[in-house]
Parts: sequence; C-alpha cells; structure tokens
Amino acid sequence: MQDTSPKAPPPSSSSARAERQYLLRFISGKYQGGEFPLTSGRVVVIGRSSDLDMVLVEDMVSRKHACITMQADGIWIEDLGSTNGTFVNGEKVKRASLKEGDRVLIGTSILKLAASDGLGDSTDVNRQLENVAAARRTSQARSMSGSIEEVPLPDLLQLFHTSKKNGILVIRTEDDVGKIYLRKGEVVFAVINDAEGVTPLKSIYRMLTWSRGNFDLDPPDDRTFPTEVNLSVQEILMEGIRHLDEFNRIRAELPSLTARVVLDMPLKVKFRDLSGDELDTLELVIQYGRLDVVLNKSDKIDAETLEAVLKMIKLGYLRTER
Repeated sequence: MQDTSPKAPPPSSSSARAERQYLLRFISGKYQGGEFPLTSGRVVVIGRSSDLDMVLVEDMVSRKHACITMQADGIWIEDLGSTNGTFVNGEKVKRASLKEGDRVLIGTSILKLAASDGLGDSTDVNRQLENVAAARRTSQARSMSGSIEEVPLPDLLQLFHTSKKNGILVIRTEDDVGKIYLRKGEVVFAVINDAEGVTPLKSIYRMLTWSRGNFDLDPPDDRTFPTEVNLSVQEILMEGIRHLDEFNRIRAELPSLTARVVLDMPLKVKFRDLSGDELDTLELVIQYGRLDVVLNKSDKIDAETLEAVLKMIKLGYLRTER
C-alpha cells in the first residue's frame, strides 16, 4: 500500500548550515592532535588562565588571549588584547569571521576549523588537551611541528612572518631535509641536505614544490651566513608561487629527478637550433648526467632548467637512462 501520510519538508539550506557542527583541530604545537568542539551560542575564551574554556599553557599565550563564538551569522574570533596577537591565515586580526579550513595561530598552536560529526566528547576538553600534550612530551616531540599537507609551506612562512618567529623551520620529506632560517619572521637563509653551492632562494623555491612531509620549528641559530636572503617573505612567496605554477605545468611529463639524462646518440638534430640558455643546460647534462645534480649546478631556477631539459628530450637531443 502506498504511504499517503504527510512528509516533513526537507530542511532549508539555512537551517542545515545552522545545524552543522564544528570543532577546532590542533594541527601544530604543544596540543597537536587534540580537538575542541564548538557549541552554538557558547563563547569559548582561550588563554593561559586555568579558569578559562580553552586553556593553553605556554608563555606566548596571554592569560586571556582570544575568544571564539559560533552564532547565527557565522563563527567569529576576537583577540582580547593579547601580547603576541591572534592570527587567521597569516593575518593579524582584532576580530574576524572564520570559515571551514581557516587556520588560527595562537602562541605556538595552529588550529584548523573543521566540520564535526558531533560524536566527540565535549566534557573536560582541557583535560583531554593536557593528555595530548603529556603524550607529546613523552615522545619528545618539538613544541611546534606538523604536516605540510595540513599547513602548506607558503602558509607556514606567512604565519611565522606575521608573528615574527625566530628559529629554524625544518621540513623533512622521504628524500630530503630542508632548513629555512628565520629571524623575526624574515627568511635569512635556506639550504637542502646541507648542500653547498645551491643559492638560498633556489633552495626555498624548490621546497615550495614539496607537497608531502613534516615540519618542526627548531630553536634559533645566531650564526651569520655568507649569502643571506634579501627579499621579504611576500616577495619570496610571490616569486616562488610563480615558479611553482611553472613547475606544476610540466610536472607530469618530467622524468625522475634522480634519473640519468644523456645525449641521444647518434644525434639527428643540430645544436645551432638551441638557444644560449638551452646550450648552457645541455653542457651541464653532458658534464654531470644526473638530473638532480644538473639542477644544483644550474644558475637558473629549477622550473626553467627542467623546461629546457624536457624540451631537449622531446626534440631528440637527450634521452633518459633507466
């Protein structure tokens, strides 16, 4: 028999949004891995004082640092006159609206606003956070660490620049270890695998192409470097993202960066058809063979060198060896 009983109307999009639940997920810092559920209408006061809603026990957090409220017109964060400031997506804010995926920096903690399934335990959240912190202390984890899949390197540099961090940002992938030296939030030097002869800017631009790995903020190193970076973080990111776009455009066609590249003999093409820059790259390939060494030796950025190599492979000047 057909059911003719009245059906409830589907919920409107506005009511669905209102009923959606959210949480703050700690993706870096002392409490990394912890979560704090948000409740509609409740003001969550964050700070170092033990009587607050979210207690973050660290020196860079003020006694009453910030508050977050989920209300009908959205989720809002407000700085409460903190000493070191509150940051949203790298920007220092007094009051700002939050949307899903936004990252908040308070002290050394980076929190990400995420949707919640509503099944988490909202009782005694501070005790749960302290348990997370205690477990990290036991594992000897650094005070500020995380994944560059969660917090991409451009976002990290922006966050650290705005909050004037000092230290060594260490990024570890399966194959490489990169280090970026920060002084009051500015990049002063960078190196990959402690390799000599690769400029700091080339090292930074190469690290910006990394999409997987973990990061730690190590204590500052006060040494001076023979060649320091003289660009602002904003200039580095603008130029670096341009290089990243060029790299991504050809990424799928590239051989492995550890591949050997050799002249495709016998040559069926003429050297005179290559530009001066392409001939320079060809000379490096003949001299060093391995693609990653060619990148290190080239005075061009990686994307330009790789594009020249790829062009010469397609035209028949070069081939890769397995």
